[in-house]
Formats: sequence, C-alpha cells, structure tokens
Amino acid sequence: MIPMRTLQPLERRAYATYALILINALVFLWELMQGQRIGGVFMAMAFNPCQVGALPVGDVSLNILRSMFLHGSWEHLIGNMTFLWIFGRNIEDFLGWRKYIGLYLFWGAAAALIQAAIGPGGFCIPMIGASGAISGVLGSYLICYPGARVKVMVIFFRFFPAFFKVPALAFIGLWFIFQLFQGILSLGVDTLDGGIAFWAHIGGFIVGMVTVFIYILFAGPPKRYREDE
Repeated sequence: MIPMRTLQPLERRAYATYALILINALVFLWELMQGQRIGGVFMAMAFNPCQVGALPVGDVSLNILRSMFLHGSWEHLIGNMTFLWIFGRNIEDFLGWRKYIGLYLFWGAAAALIQAAIGPGGFCIPMIGASGAISGVLGSYLICYPGARVKVMVIFFRFFPAFFKVPALAFIGLWFIFQLFQGILSLGVDTLDGGIAFWAHIGGFIVGMVTVFIYILFAGPPKRYREDE
C-alpha cells in the first residue's frame, strides 16, 4: 500500500513541515554536488553508532542532527518526505510548530540512540535519513488520530492501481508490525555492508507514541473528525 494523503482536515498551514521537506531536499541536492566525495562526507558528518562513548557528547549530538537531513538516494528521500508530508502536517497542526520541531528532532535523536543500543552487531557504519524522526511522527499520529482515514494506492499485477480509504490505525499498525518483524530478524546479524536501521524506526515510533500520549494527558486531545468523500 502506497499512502497518498490523510483525510484528517487541517486548520492551519503546516509551514514547519514544508520547511523540513525543503531543507531535506536542499541538503540532498548539495550531496549530489559532492560527487565521489559523498562517502567521505557521510563518514565525517553522519552519526555512527560506534561513536557513542567514543566521542564527546557535543560531537555525537551534532552528528545525530546532521544525519536526520542526509539521504542516500532519491528513493530514500522521496519515501521519507512523502510520509512526512502526509502525516506530519496534522501533528504540526495539533502541537504548534515550535513543539512540533522540538519533538521531531527529539524523536530523531532518540531513534538513533535506540538503534545504537539495540541494533544488530557490527553496525558501525554511518546512519543517515529522517526515518527515525518520521517514525516518531507516525507514532504520535497513531495516538492523535487513530480513526482518521488514509487514502492509499494498491497496484494489482504491477499495472492496475486501485484506491482505498483505510483507518490510520490499520495502515500505521501494519507498518509498525513489519518494522518490528524485520528488526527482530536483524538481531545478531552483522550489517557491515549497510542496511535499514529498523530499530531506529521502532524506537522512534514508540517514543513518539509515549511523548504525545503524555502531552495529551495535560493539554487534551486534538479535534478528531473525518472528511467524507
């Protein structure tokens, strides 16, 4: 299933989400200009789980921050930004842009550190991508709008697209189950050649759920209504 958009209406424009997407796109264009040097850029600027305890906290924090805006391919960038655009706008609408940006960065940092703590052995290569932070967005969305509908596209026999509306609970829940399954399979496996940081996805998702659940306890829930089409 390919998500197209959420049917949860917005009350205001999500400028912070748009800014995050723009920054990620501009950073990727800068990466393309590095040419053959990009491998060295990733080694110098991205977060490596083996840095925890080996570098000063400030250096590790800076590398984690930079890693959230680096991507390895157009597919990596477009996939992450699509999820951010679909789900991030409603979370920004609920939290306000200041809290949203702060929590987005917090979710990304927590995801990176959880990957470093739990991830498979041998994972001493740079971690790049916004997926840890976006996983936090998905976790928070599941708490805020579990009944909201998501318009998805399913392609049958590789040629015939069909469109459906499914609850966010079903779509995001299936996504998390897949991440958890793959994360468990990755335990004890050396990944020196790279791969997907599934435990960053899992960790970011859970931290996103917990933080927004606590926030709702004090601030109250968001408005929940569905758009009929």
